[in-house]
Amino acid sequence: MVKAYLRYEPALTFGVIASPESNVCYDPSGRLLLAAALDRLAAWDLKRGLPSVSFAPSSSSPSLAVSCIASSPSAAVSSLIASGHADGSIRLWDAETGACEATLHGHRSAASALRFAPSGAVLASGSKDCDVILWDVVAQDGLFRLRGHRDQVTDLVFLDSGKKLVSCSKDKFIRVWDLETQHCLQIVGGHRSEIWSMDVDPSERFLVSGSADPEMRVFRIRQSVQEGEDWSKWDVLKLFGEILRQSKERVATVRFNRNGSLVACQVAGKTADIYRVLDESEAIRKAKRRMHRKKEKASAKSMIAKGNGTVIDPLPASDLQNPAVIVTDVFKLLQVLRASKKICSISFSPGSPPRGCLATLSLSLNNNTLETYSVDSEKVSKMYSIEMHGHRSDIRSVSLNSEDNLLMSTSHNAVKIWNPSTGDCLRTIESGYGLCSAFVGNRFALVGTKSGTLEIIDIASGSLTEVIEAHAGSIRSIVPIPDEDGTAGARGFVTGSADHDVKFWEYQQVQKSDNDSKQLTVTNMRTLKMTEDVLAVSISPLGKHIAVALLDCNVKVYHMDTLKHFLNLYGHKLPVLCMDISSDGALIVTGSADKNLKIWGMDFGDCHRSIFAHSDSVMDVKFVYRTHYIFSVGKDRTVKYWDADKFELLLTLEGHHAEVWCLTISSRGDFIVTGSHDRSIRRWDRTEEQLFIEEEKEKRLEETFEADLDNDNEYRYGQKDDAPEEGSVGVPGRKTKETVTSADAIMDALDTAEEELKRLNQHKQEEQNNGTAAKFQPNVIMQGQSPSDYVLNVVSSIRPNDLEQALLALPFSDALKLMSYLKEWSMVPSKVELVCRVCLVLLQTHHNQLTTTPAARSVLTELKDILYSRVKECKDTIGFNLAAMDHIKMHLSVTRKQNSWRSGRSCRNGQIGLTGMRKVKRRKRNHQEKVEPWARAKQDKNVVLLTSCVVVLNVLVSLVNEGTEFLIDECDQKNAFTSSSFFLSNQSGHSCSI
Repeated sequence: MVKAYLRYEPALTFGVIASPESNVCYDPSGRLLLAAALDRLAAWDLKRGLPSVSFAPSSSSPSLAVSCIASSPSAAVSSLIASGHADGSIRLWDAETGACEATLHGHRSAASALRFAPSGAVLASGSKDCDVILWDVVAQDGLFRLRGHRDQVTDLVFLDSGKKLVSCSKDKFIRVWDLETQHCLQIVGGHRSEIWSMDVDPSERFLVSGSADPEMRVFRIRQSVQEGEDWSKWDVLKLFGEILRQSKERVATVRFNRNGSLVACQVAGKTADIYRVLDESEAIRKAKRRMHRKKEKASAKSMIAKGNGTVIDPLPASDLQNPAVIVTDVFKLLQVLRASKKICSISFSPGSPPRGCLATLSLSLNNNTLETYSVDSEKVSKMYSIEMHGHRSDIRSVSLNSEDNLLMSTSHNAVKIWNPSTGDCLRTIESGYGLCSAFVGNRFALVGTKSGTLEIIDIASGSLTEVIEAHAGSIRSIVPIPDEDGTAGARGFVTGSADHDVKFWEYQQVQKSDNDSKQLTVTNMRTLKMTEDVLAVSISPLGKHIAVALLDCNVKVYHMDTLKHFLNLYGHKLPVLCMDISSDGALIVTGSADKNLKIWGMDFGDCHRSIFAHSDSVMDVKFVYRTHYIFSVGKDRTVKYWDADKFELLLTLEGHHAEVWCLTISSRGDFIVTGSHDRSIRRWDRTEEQLFIEEEKEKRLEETFEADLDNDNEYRYGQKDDAPEEGSVGVPGRKTKETVTSADAIMDALDTAEEELKRLNQHKQEEQNNGTAAKFQPNVIMQGQSPSDYVLNVVSSIRPNDLEQALLALPFSDALKLMSYLKEWSMVPSKVELVCRVCLVLLQTHHNQLTTTPAARSVLTELKDILYSRVKECKDTIGFNLAAMDHIKMHLSVTRKQNSWRSGRSCRNGQIGLTGMRKVKRRKRNHQEKVEPWARAKQDKNVVLLTSCVVVLNVLVSLVNEGTEFLIDECDQKNAFTSSSFFLSNQSGHSCSI
């Protein structure tokens, strides 16, 4: 009989406030601060200091670490949040519910920059793969890919109401892209080092970029085509000047506040320079004062020169009356913000600042902290700080109390007490660098520190009651001495240290005064001298033996009562870092820096099995109580579940983003808790789902195959294709295991439908020949659907972002089969858009084969006539709806005017106040703003896609029938020329640009 085990799954992650790899930004409402916590997001209420909404992916993996965040410009336009991840994927979240709306795959490496267009319907993403991709967030699909940068894209900015895009990169260049024609307008150089960030003010007067250069560069933005004679024809940016920075470290982030009056320059250090941006009139006055001072200096020099008999040319009168404004006249250093730790990212609050302040600036620090400052003309003062919900550095030990309702974690400067069920932090106690810890009942706790001190903590009061100089070296282990029945008793505990000593301690309670309660103290009773540093100590459950792991790679076992030597366990090639003894005292498991686990018998000290457990050092190992099941953690970021009797790997749990230092298991084995270098604490719960060893082996083989698929040969050793052309355009998606699965599903559906059609034809033939035939039995896989409907449902179930890549993977024979169904599908009103999109991709992909295949001519000719009429109907429907929305808009404006008049009259009669009037107006305005932009964005997308497909069909029919160039006269098709661009090639090699 095959043995079954119960599966452990991720249940809770806590302890991380802000990841240093990602930026911070405000949500669309401007009330909550978004911060990445490893592979998830949290929206923090800064006043309360608590997370309001959590955004978590369905699975947890280091490849899903959040690398950048962006939110839509306004909640009135859209309530979406975008997150870029380390695997190149982009996720769209609902800001109110925290639900994941879509996952977009297009980049081959980590996303590094995200920015929403002003309309909120388009998202631009940049990546370490040097590409920029534009996404349609309404259709949840990629629009196109922009290539041209030679290094990582670091920041993106939209200009001209979303018609232009500016990107900067580590290749030291800034590129300006025209999104309507999809080509590069301008390449701006001048930086001598990598460009890390840039931003544009809301009025689009200036663009500021920062790099590792000593100065920031400021560019003027062209407002209109007729502006100035000194502008080049295609230039959008023109250098205005350079601002000398205060710090010598590179620029990390440049951001304007919401009204453009301030710009903050955060460096890769502890400071952020805040500059005041003067308006045009103030800048002119400052320029005049500057010229006036220059005139006074020139006159003083001329007086001195006159006495010496020399002549100095006076300043021109035009410069004095109409001085030229330079960059120092506009940008003025206001304040320098100095934080306690290195700043990772900054973000201005889009909401109204407090009274008397110019702006509110939030920042994330590299010690897992969020801080918010108010900026005024005189000083920068801290308003809020979020730091209680996590440690400042990595977690070195975790331990549970006897009832499993309290969890203790230690770090370099604090001990925290948590509720393991909810992840809430209950107590924070300042301490030394804790390397090990243990509970004493439910009231007290012990912490062994790196300096050799033993700290006693009162959990109820959250205070440090006593610090004992226990060892001369760091304390590596604290192990309670169990009672004779095997339960954790109050007899005492054992400590092992790097000073070669193993000390035995007993508990005592002392009352310092009559008014004080009794406090815990400890007394050293015995000391066991060793010859090497003690790395780990473990005691058998009945307290008969004590095992000591030494720096010489050996483990020595002693009798607990006499301290006489019992066994010597040797075989590891590197020091043993952890070990544990099973609850029945039969087995001892040791984990070493040589990446192996060794399972030994406690009776004779024989090694039962040596297992290559982790790809790096094994840091902690524990037995599940009353079983021979083992959990181990290591520097390879994984948690592994083993059967020590069968020596089999049962389960591998992935989720931590850095080395896992420690673990603890509940007394019933229903959950485990792990602590990591990524500052997170993760709880893994035992479920009722059974797992089998053979099935898990097959899953691991499949994961290996899928990993090879993700690292496709095309990109395994770098990008194989040639360097991208200047401003070239590419396909936005990329090949993933989801797209391969989708392509397989389409091919299977086509084969199933083809077999079903053959059976139907054969059945009809039998009826015609014999007059009678057996009742036709349809294929149960098709669930009673017709072959056409079955294939349509399969194609419709594919995610919009994966559809294009899935169609690209189809061979020409299957593509031709799929096109034969398009005529029937186009009769379904809701599927016209899908039909046009499928047709467009197939025509672009298989153009050459279609032009040389006679069987395709009839299909294309029929599709041309049918799709044109269907597209026209859809366009008419959209136009009718737009006209209706314009009518509703006009009706709302009239109603608002009438209500304003009535509200004013009611206010005069004392029925309603000014606040009520404002609320009514704001509610109606928000409703109107939410409806109009999204409807127009969807309409624009549909019209462009549908009419463009008709144009391509017309092209191919002309090429098939005549093989020559063509002219298209329809007005609707001319409109499509101006709104979309496709590239096809005919047999003679000519390219047709549409």
